[in-house]
Amino acid sequence: MSVAFRRLCLLSPALLVILLLVGVPLCLMAWVSLLDKGGSAGVDWSSAPSAANYVRLVWEEDFDGTMILNTGYLLIFLRSVALAAVTTVLSLALGLPVALWMASLSRTGRDVMLLLITIPFWTNLLVRNYAWLIILREDGWVSQFVNMLSPWPVQLLYNDAAVAIGLTYSFLPFTILPLYTVFEKFDWRLLEAAHDLGATRRRALRRVVLPIATPGIVAGALLVFIPCLGAFVTPALLGGGKTLMLGNIIQMQFGASRNWPFGATLAVVLLAIMLVVMTAMALWRNRRTA
Repeated sequence: MSVAFRRLCLLSPALLVILLLVGVPLCLMAWVSLLDKGGSAGVDWSSAPSAANYVRLVWEEDFDGTMILNTGYLLIFLRSVALAAVTTVLSLALGLPVALWMASLSRTGRDVMLLLITIPFWTNLLVRNYAWLIILREDGWVSQFVNMLSPWPVQLLYNDAAVAIGLTYSFLPFTILPLYTVFEKFDWRLLEAAHDLGATRRRALRRVVLPIATPGIVAGALLVFIPCLGAFVTPALLGGGKTLMLGNIIQMQFGASRNWPFGATLAVVLLAIMLVVMTAMALWRNRRTA
């Protein structure tokens, strides 16, 4: 028995489970996206497959039957990508110094900080977002403090800023933990050597710390950006229906609208965006290590 055949036999149970639990549902979703909306059910299984749902993302039929450009869904796509990118940048900007500081603590201090960072996971995401709803509302102390300092009224809730704050709070631990695993093994003598050679703090950060932290930065960025694209709880609560993202539109299609084929189309497009991002990050990483 060859080594390759034995490896295939050992991997076959895991590959079979992945195929049944991931591959088959994804293929079914892609097939549903090509069908028409049903009556009582969500899908008309007898309809002929077509790309009409994908065309609907950009074009819509006017009263006289002509196709006109519809930018509504494109704007939602752009908003989702923009908010996910802003959340990723904010999470990295906040998580990098926190992870670096955690790595400089004693073993007891590290354990305490890890406990404090994981405590939010003990409560439901819905409850945590409701907490931000109370904090950012008009009569909340944060809103009152900001309006006291601002010469004009500031609305902190039901806008893109509130959604970005909620997403950053929700996904910040996913940035801190990968960075901490990198900095935990960091040799602090490298910083001392950089300072001895005349490097400033900014230069030492750019030439010593950031290159070592690159694997953690890439992992944290992926762990934040990809889930943010499909987030729907935070935009629904803190956006107040004014800031819709891809996850909200997909939930509406499978829920109130009962248009499962169009919801599957949006899910396929969302999956395609995620695959493009992951492929681009993998190619960039391979180029750096080559």
